[in-house]
Amino acid sequence: MQKETSLQSVKRRDKTNYYLDLAEVVSERATCIRRHFGAVIVKDDEVISTGYVGSPRGRANCNELGYCTREKLQIPRGERYELCRSVHAEMNAIISAARRDLIGSTLYLVGRDARTGKYVEQAMPCALCKRLIINAGIEQVIIRDTRDDYRVIPVENWVTNDESLTGARGY
Repeated sequence: MQKETSLQSVKRRDKTNYYLDLAEVVSERATCIRRHFGAVIVKDDEVISTGYVGSPRGRANCNELGYCTREKLQIPRGERYELCRSVHAEMNAIISAARRDLIGSTLYLVGRDARTGKYVEQAMPCALCKRLIINAGIEQVIIRDTRDDYRVIPVENWVTNDESLTGARGY
């Protein structure tokens, strides 16, 4: 009986951090030499798809080339993503699922600096990823800030507060 009691007292990880932990493991497949992002899309407690940042299938990855074009050009964070070789984690997760499965879902996102391993401060999907998330029908995005802390962002906020109308750049 002692064993059963001790097993029952084991504290389970809360569900949000569980899915963020999955996204963090997915990020370990990233091939970007600047940031390792991982995304997991969940609906009704079922993982729909995952994605990590990396070059399109068949193309050389930045970690294989040994350089980042945006870094070489000294482009600030949050700008000029059309010059990036990679497909973002959010994009890869979205294109790996049917829209009917994405409607009303939650996207969990974790980013770490590739060199330091630290969580990306104030991580946020780029403007293009936000547009894809909106059109995919995803309801909310949850972003990890620390091992146990995160932000919940209702996607509707990005619809009503359209930064493309104000010319806001970066994140």
